[in-house]
Amino acid sequence: MRRRAFIAALGGAATWPLAARAQQPAGRVYRVGYLAGGSRQTQLHFIKAFDEGLRNLGYRVGQNIVIEYRFADGEVQRLPALAAELVRLGVDVIVSGNTRSTVAAMEATTTIPIVMTSSANPVSVGLVASLARPGGNVTGFSLDGGNEGEIQGKRLGLLKEILPNLTRVGVLWNPDGAINSARLESMRDATQPLGLQLVEVEARGLDTLEQAFATMVRQQMQAFILVSDTVLFNYRQQIGVMALKNRLPSTTSLKEFAEAGLLLSYGPDFPPLYGGAAVFVDKIFKGAKPGDLPVEQPTKYELVVNLKTAKALDIVVPPILLARADEVIE
Repeated sequence: MRRRAFIAALGGAATWPLAARAQQPAGRVYRVGYLAGGSRQTQLHFIKAFDEGLRNLGYRVGQNIVIEYRFADGEVQRLPALAAELVRLGVDVIVSGNTRSTVAAMEATTTIPIVMTSSANPVSVGLVASLARPGGNVTGFSLDGGNEGEIQGKRLGLLKEILPNLTRVGVLWNPDGAINSARLESMRDATQPLGLQLVEVEARGLDTLEQAFATMVRQQMQAFILVSDTVLFNYRQQIGVMALKNRLPSTTSLKEFAEAGLLLSYGPDFPPLYGGAAVFVDKIFKGAKPGDLPVEQPTKYELVVNLKTAKALDIVVPPILLARADEVIE
């Protein structure tokens, strides 16, 4: 059930004023490349948001705009070839998903504009020079402004509200994904005031998840935080089952994991980022250089609590936290 929305600082690209709905130049048909690490099925709500954003700005697929979709279906090693294919097609702009797909697009072209929708810490990864002045051919949305540790700290803070005696937490992550050692260190710094000891546990795919959970149980982890990426997202149902089987409360950034059985999630509402990506695309079509368009950050965050999971784990979620949730799964 829906509760109130968390609204952060107001950002410009995620809203579509009526004045922006200008007619496009007659006879011009633009071509957009859409590059995603996941499958089409997992991207449907993002595709819908992007399409609605384009329509609000006067674009009609099949009339004045064509979208070339490329999906890696969770096989992120395919992203470079898919990005190169979009470049060969001569698309006018590439819309990318997370950091891996943005990196693949950036390695494929230094001239075609790239609009990222959900890349993490793009400055330290080298996607942009700065959020205010990206430079180069990449702009769009960043999931953080270099404060990933702070955001993860908020997630762990929420977990500690539910589990006041929490001290040992596993960090379940894919070392082949976007996170790096510097971001893990920033997470430790942010969680130190909470009195939490973080233990890194790697999982590169389905075949390593059982071992990862066995490691967390053996090392007496009381809960874990999942650092999402395309690979682990594809196995969210299995992760939800394993978390319940091993009686490990958990938190992460995507509500799809909470829907799959993890205890709670706190993170950006992603569809508005894809709608906002359409605004970046429109500005580029009208002559703006991506390097001059400041990178923006999410303006809406959602807290989702899986009360069904809490009951299965014999956990009592404080009423005050439930009242703050945007969605409670019962």
